[in-house]
Amino acid sequence: MAEIEALIKAFSGHGVDEKTVISILGNSQPEHRQAFRKEGGFFAEDERRFERWNDHHVKLLKHEFMRFKNAVVLWAMHPWERDARLIKEALKKGPNSNSVIVEIASTRSSDELLGARKAYHSLFEHSIEEDVASHIHGKEKKLLVALVSAYRYEGPKIKEDVAKSEAKALISAVKNAEKQNPIENDEVVRILSTRSKPHLKSVFKHYKEIAGQHFEDELDVHLILQAAVQCLITPQSYFSRVLDEAMRDGADKNTKKGLTRVLVTRADVDIRAISDDYRNHYAIPLADKIEAKAKGSYKEFLLTLMARGS
Repeated sequence: MAEIEALIKAFSGHGVDEKTVISILGNSQPEHRQAFRKEGGFFAEDERRFERWNDHHVKLLKHEFMRFKNAVVLWAMHPWERDARLIKEALKKGPNSNSVIVEIASTRSSDELLGARKAYHSLFEHSIEEDVASHIHGKEKKLLVALVSAYRYEGPKIKEDVAKSEAKALISAVKNAEKQNPIENDEVVRILSTRSKPHLKSVFKHYKEIAGQHFEDELDVHLILQAAVQCLITPQSYFSRVLDEAMRDGADKNTKKGLTRVLVTRADVDIRAISDDYRNHYAIPLADKIEAKAKGSYKEFLLTLMARGS
């Protein structure tokens, strides 16, 4: 039945197609809703032939209904508050969300990161540095604390001899990875957390010239370190990857949140560069991918944010 298929599709994906839900489900007869319960896959039938919502699907649908609201709420916030709340949520979610902390600490300007720290202090009566240090217990702690504490020089000056020397220090850290994880190496942490982004681009240029390959290509087993380098040097490539992972079939709810987070936080910054990178990497315009994957008001809002960069 076409209406049942349309209703199932309306409930599937990123967000919910509210217009279809209202027009079909709101005007449906009892027998139509019974057919939906039997065919939709959202309900389970017990031994008494009682049809009940599958608890897992209820949780998923709640998240999908909330996507539009969450996107609007985040968009309306001051960027400092937004980043502070995103970091707080990432800390609550645990190690799998540490990349969000890296993302915010490494892609914001010095003043923006300082503003997020001020907002965090006002909202939660703790410092970001304090909470990162107390909530993160693995090898990533040293780097994450250093990144969120950073206030980088943002001018154009670069000392090429220093950049070359620091490239050699990174090469040494990679060569000695069996003795010490590079993410715990004091020189690696110092370079990534204190140097300006133009300086770091020079460091990694020298690294490639000396080592014959890119620094981040040698970090497959150090994903947070890899994310930090990408965010600092090629943020548009990092963000396009986050978007692609968020829109893959079977992505978990936390991964899906990357779609909202990136569109909301980058719409006024570099969404055009991210969109160009996405098309180059995945051979499809980002707007077309969102059109295909997202639903309803959530989709329309994301596309509106994307249009700001056109």
